[in-house]
Amino acid sequence: MAVALIGVATSIAAHAQTFTTLVNFNGTNGFGPLYESLVQGMDGNFYGTTSGGGASHLGTIFVMTPQGVLNTLDSFNGTDGGYPYAGLMPAPNGLLYGTASYQGANGYGAIFRITPGGELSMLHSFSSTDGAYPYAPLVRAVNGMLYSTTHEGGASGGGTIFQITPTGTLTTLHSFSGKDGALPCAALVQGANGILYGTTQSGGTHDHGTIYSIALSGAFTTLYSFGAIPDGLAPQGALVEGAGGNLYGATPSGGAGGYGTVFRITPAGILTTLHSFENTDGSQPYGALVEGSDGNFYGTTFAGGANGDGTIFQMTPVGTLTTLHSFDGAGGSLPAGGLVQGADGSFYGTASAGGANGAGTVFRLSIGLGPK
Repeated sequence: MAVALIGVATSIAAHAQTFTTLVNFNGTNGFGPLYESLVQGMDGNFYGTTSGGGASHLGTIFVMTPQGVLNTLDSFNGTDGGYPYAGLMPAPNGLLYGTASYQGANGYGAIFRITPGGELSMLHSFSSTDGAYPYAPLVRAVNGMLYSTTHEGGASGGGTIFQITPTGTLTTLHSFSGKDGALPCAALVQGANGILYGTTQSGGTHDHGTIYSIALSGAFTTLYSFGAIPDGLAPQGALVEGAGGNLYGATPSGGAGGYGTVFRITPAGILTTLHSFENTDGSQPYGALVEGSDGNFYGTTFAGGANGDGTIFQMTPVGTLTTLHSFDGAGGSLPAGGLVQGADGSFYGTASAGGANGAGTVFRLSIGLGPK
C-alpha cells in the first residue's frame, strides 16, 4: 500500500496545564504498571493493573478514586494468573474483565473477571495451542462478545486473535503465520463499520510488523506491512478511530530519526506518517493514542523529552505535535501505556518507573478540556 510522509514541526505547549502525581507505587501496592493500564468505571473510579508487586510479587489489580486514593483489589498468586501487562475492560453489568500475561493453570496466561469489590473469577487458562501470553486487554464488540490477542502460541506460534463469551467459552478466530503478522501486543479496536482493527509487532512482508482487520466472523485481511524506515517499525500500541473512519497509531521505532512515529491509515490500507519523533520531543511511543474532547489526539512516549524519561504529547489530526509534559523521574518515568480522558476532562495515566519509590506512578494532566 502507498505511504506518504508529512513533515510537521513540533511545538511546545503554551496553554495552562497542571500535572499531578496521584499515586506512588511501592511494591506492596504494586510495581511497574505497563500497557493501557487505566480505565474509568461506571462508578467514576479508575481501575488498573500493575505488572509486578503485590502480596506474591506477581502483580495486582487496583481501584483508585479521581483524587488518588488507591486500594488493592487483588494480588495475583499464580493459579489465577500473574504479571498482567494490560489493563481492564469495564462491562455494562459492572464487572471488569482482564488478562494475565503469564501463569494460570498451564503457565501460558489467563483471562479473568473481577467485581468492583474484588471478587475474582477465572474464565480461561491458555494452553499454547489456543494462544499464549496475552499482552493486550479485552475489547467488547457490539455483539456482546469479548475479543483480544495472544502474543504467542496458536497453530504457528506467532500469536492468535480470539473471541470469548462473558462466561468463558473461547474460540480462536485467527492464528498468525508470520507472513500475515506475528507477536501482537495491542488491543483490538472496533470501527464504526463493525470491523476490528489491530497491529502486530513482527511479521508481515518485511518482518517489521503489520496492521490488519478482522471481521467478527473471522475474515482476516492484512492492510499494511511496515518495512520502510520513514513509516516506522514494530507497532505495539492499539489503534484509535478518528473522524472519517481513519485510524491513528504509533510505532516505537523507525521514522526519519529512528525514534518512532505517529501515523494515520485508511480502512483501505493507505498509510501516512504524520510525525517522526526526534528524541527531544519524545522517543519510543508504546501506548495507544486517545482522541480528546477537542478532537486532538493525546499520547505518551516511553523515553526522550527534556529529561530523557518520556513525554505526554498532543497531536492534531493533520500531524502538528505539541509536547505537553516531560517526565523527570520524581513524578514518574518511562510511561509505557496510553492515556484515558476522565469524566472531568483531565487525562490520567501510569508511568512504569520513577516516583517516590522507583516503582512507578499514576498521574493526572489537566489542560482545561471538558469531558468527552
